[in-house]
Amino acid sequence: MRDGAGWRWRQREAGVGRPRWARGPRGGGGSTVCLAVPGLTEDEDVKAMLRGSLLCKIRSRSWRKQRLFRLQEDGMTVWFQRRFQHAPSQHVFSVLHIEGVREGHQSEGLRRFGGPFPPAQCLTITFKGKRKNLDLAAPSPEEAQRWVRGLTKGSSPTSCSPELSLTWIHDYLRRADTDQDNQMTFKEIKGMLRMVNVDMNDMYAYRLFKECDRSDNDRLEEPEIEEFLTRLMKRPELEEIFGRYSGEDRVLSAEELREFLRDQGEEASLLRARGLIRTYELNEKAKKHGLMTPDGFTMYLLSAEGDILNREHVPVYQDMSQPLAHYFISSSHNTYLTYSQIGGPSSTEAYVRAFAQGCRCVELDCWEGQGGEPVVYHGHTLTSKIRFRDVVRAVRDHAFAASPYPVILSLENHCGPEQQAAMARHLRTILGDMLVTETPDGRVPEELPSPERLKGKVLIKAKKLPGPRAEEGAGFVSDEDEDEDQEGGAEASGRRRRAKATLQIAPELSDLVVYCRAARFRGRAPRRLRPRPGPRPPPRTPPRTPERKARKLIKEAGNDLVRHNTRQLSRVYPQGFRMNSANYNPQEMWNGGCQLVALNFQTPGYEMDLNAGRFLVNGRCGYVLKPGFLRCRETTFDPEHPGPPHTTLTVEVLTAQQLPKLNAEKPNSIVDPLVRVEIYGVPGDCARQETAYVLNNGFNPRWGQRLQFRLRAPELALVRFVVEDYDVASSNDFVGQFTLPLGSLKRGYRHIHLLSKDGASLSPATLFVHVRIQTP
Repeated sequence: MRDGAGWRWRQREAGVGRPRWARGPRGGGGSTVCLAVPGLTEDEDVKAMLRGSLLCKIRSRSWRKQRLFRLQEDGMTVWFQRRFQHAPSQHVFSVLHIEGVREGHQSEGLRRFGGPFPPAQCLTITFKGKRKNLDLAAPSPEEAQRWVRGLTKGSSPTSCSPELSLTWIHDYLRRADTDQDNQMTFKEIKGMLRMVNVDMNDMYAYRLFKECDRSDNDRLEEPEIEEFLTRLMKRPELEEIFGRYSGEDRVLSAEELREFLRDQGEEASLLRARGLIRTYELNEKAKKHGLMTPDGFTMYLLSAEGDILNREHVPVYQDMSQPLAHYFISSSHNTYLTYSQIGGPSSTEAYVRAFAQGCRCVELDCWEGQGGEPVVYHGHTLTSKIRFRDVVRAVRDHAFAASPYPVILSLENHCGPEQQAAMARHLRTILGDMLVTETPDGRVPEELPSPERLKGKVLIKAKKLPGPRAEEGAGFVSDEDEDEDQEGGAEASGRRRRAKATLQIAPELSDLVVYCRAARFRGRAPRRLRPRPGPRPPPRTPPRTPERKARKLIKEAGNDLVRHNTRQLSRVYPQGFRMNSANYNPQEMWNGGCQLVALNFQTPGYEMDLNAGRFLVNGRCGYVLKPGFLRCRETTFDPEHPGPPHTTLTVEVLTAQQLPKLNAEKPNSIVDPLVRVEIYGVPGDCARQETAYVLNNGFNPRWGQRLQFRLRAPELALVRFVVEDYDVASSNDFVGQFTLPLGSLKRGYRHIHLLSKDGASLSPATLFVHVRIQTP
């Protein structure tokens, strides 16, 4: 039992009191700025952005307009207006939606229209989702560099924090202060509560208002507003957990924090506990005495240390020296498209965005162009065309910006021999030493090379002329003929088409196909899908399979496909009937060991959430090592019959924090949130469970509901956390999600930082859960 005087001494010495982070921006002059990203307040680049800059916005050769760009005081949004416009512009964007900032003429727009401006003065802001790039020119190279550096820092917050939460709510507070007198009436407080997505009971809200109204004048002034916000931002569930380990003294010693770490399944040494106190405790007196206050505990749980994603899996941590066939490889279909595959625009920017997301296999549909120059577009449609050589330049400039591991160019070749020769010439001259043109010893390898061995290299996947030896040409079939044959085309006509296609392959292009040439799946399959007898192809040959065929093979010959994929690459792509560029569930294909599961990256949805979750780990490098049972050549694994369940996942959904409003134009529209946990894996593991919905509270809803799942193949499973707005009359509206591999899930009390439909951060919106994983 603790001595009463002892714990009171510890609390007094720790200086426990009002948290420093509760001090928000001052009213009046607005000179004190509370930035959304802690630690940037004194940053010179951010200070310059707060002052604003006149930048030239470039859209075409004739459309170039000067605009005043300025970072708002919340540190999260940038607005821009015409030079002489006095009222704030409605044109804004969040720094959290920025995918990247490029220097110089590194966008399609600036390469075409940025000629009058020196590259050192130019920058391009790219966004997640479908928002167009922002091409800008600054008055000087120094000004351009300030914005490049500042936006790069601001768009990469490492975690959520109480500072970020209070900054977020202070922005709403300023907007709710309708008469701008730096005081808040109860009516203004109620308006602010609706803005932040909570419909608080009037009696409770008024009681809280009056408790904070120390001056008793029916208005909250600055210290009273801060007290109201501090009470509003309280996290009772964190206080309860904190009290369970700290006891009555309300401070954690290093020994007590170590006990919490042990229950979390973390490294529980005194050295680590003391390090966490030094890192996250905000009160200097408490830190000096090796103690953690509730505020420091909150900072710790909201940091990367308290994230549900295992931080050890964030950098490249897997063995990268195994054959390419042993990895799942992030792959794109119709990469050149930015929207619909019927009439949407094609752009090299789509390749740049795919590479920025870690994509390692991109597709080029190559067709005859004017002047002997091949073009890339979706043939026989109204999609726009881009030059083949411009795509290759984009590959050269951006393929290895996010990952050093090899890139595969999947060429759908519809060109005649002359333009095929032009394609080969562009590939050689533009890519140079990046391009793989031969094996190290000039021989057919026993197995595919590793990602480590091919760092910085580009591989060509295309049709190839038969080699001098029979085994190299046996069973060869072009991509188009393969599709027709798999759909039941006549045998004789199929052979004629293949022979014709083979004769039209230019030697110059054929010579560039070293490890990746098209072939059919050769394994035991249902009779009408079984290929003709012939020698087994070398281990460098990737079959190209539409989703429907792959799904059928997995169901009817699952183990054969898995064994095939231990040696060779398989590429699966969306069926042609998906005219709106919709996607299929990639998990089914990963279950069969398929490596190149190609998706339409331009189409958001749960399918792309799964792809992002699969490749979230291992440095987001686009290569993830397959489980051992998908790499063993004699494996008996069949995704349709994986065995009985042996792992139990239990998720207790506790609370959510500061969920975004879905309709900002309707201040009285409040979210009724529910949480759904979805498991994607082998068919027997796929499941979903959800909580009840919480009425009229998107600010701090509480559930305390337990969801449980039994798993047969946890090594393949992905876990997707989804928040929706319940609607009794129609389908629920999407609020946010986060997806990650089960094997990268941390146990214990964890925060989940939610993402939007297009993968942008919804910070400070979080879920708070407790995770338990039980294995035999």
